[in-house]
Amino acid sequence: MKKTIYLLVFVSIFFSAKAAKVDTLEVFSASMQKNIKTCVITPESYKKSNKKFPVVYLLHGYSGNYSTWVKSFKEVAQQVDKYDFIVVGVDGNYSSWYFDSPIDPTFQYETYIIDELVPFIDKKYKTIAGLEGRAISGLSMGGHGALYLSFKHQEVFGAAGSMSGGVDFRPFSEKWDIKKRLGSITEFPENWDKNTVVNMLELVKDNHLKLIVDCGVDDFFIDVNRELHQKMLALKINHDYVERPGKHNIEYWENSLKFQLLFFHNFFNDKVK
Repeated sequence: MKKTIYLLVFVSIFFSAKAAKVDTLEVFSASMQKNIKTCVITPESYKKSNKKFPVVYLLHGYSGNYSTWVKSFKEVAQQVDKYDFIVVGVDGNYSSWYFDSPIDPTFQYETYIIDELVPFIDKKYKTIAGLEGRAISGLSMGGHGALYLSFKHQEVFGAAGSMSGGVDFRPFSEKWDIKKRLGSITEFPENWDKNTVVNMLELVKDNHLKLIVDCGVDDFFIDVNRELHQKMLALKINHDYVERPGKHNIEYWENSLKFQLLFFHNFFNDKVK
C-alpha cells in the first residue's frame, strides 16, 4: 500500500439508543488531490478497551454518499454495539462505481479506498490490520464495488458482500453515469467487460474470500444476480446466495444489512480468536 498524507477533521455524533459513536472526517486523497469525507462508527466498548477491532467497510449506491449508513439505516448503531466491530461509511462520489476510471483521472476510487482510506483507518483506529479483520459490502452500485474491490484485493479483505448489487452493468449501459466512467460501451467494450464483476470470477475460484450475495426478487438487478450465482456455482466458488421478497429500496436494504453484518460477525469470530 502506498504512503499517503492525510487530513483529519472529527465531528462526533452520539446515537441516543446506545453509545455507538460516529466520527465524520476527511481523508486527503493524493491520487485525486482532494479531501473526501467518510464516517467511522465505533462501538460502545471502543474507548474502554485496548483490544483491536475488526472493520466492515460499507459502500453506498448511486447518488448516495458516506453518510447513507447513519442517515438512512436506523439500526446500524445497535448493530455496531451488538457485534463489537467498527463500521466505515465510504464515499464513492455519486457515481464512481468504485473502480479507477480509465478515461477520467478525477475518478480513481479503487486507488483511494485500497491505498489511501484503508491505511488511514488502520493508522487512526485500533483495528485488526489484516484481511482476517476486514470485510466490505455495499448496496446497488456499492454492491458491485464491494465485490470488485474484494476480488481484486484479497490481500486486503477477507470477506465481502453485495446487497442488490449491479453485478453486471452492461445491460444498463445508458444508466447511472457508467459511461462517464468507462466511455461508450460501443466504443470501449473492453472497459465494460473487464470492469464488471460477473467477468471477474476467475480471481476468486480459489475460495479464499468469504462471500455473501443477496437480492430482492422484484429488483431490476435480480437477473444479473442470478447469472452471477449460477456462474459461481459452475466454478465451485463457495458463497451464500439469498433471494428474498423485496425491491430496490431502503426497506429491503435495512433488512439485508442485518443478515450481512451477522455474516461478517461470524467470519470475524472464526478468524480472530
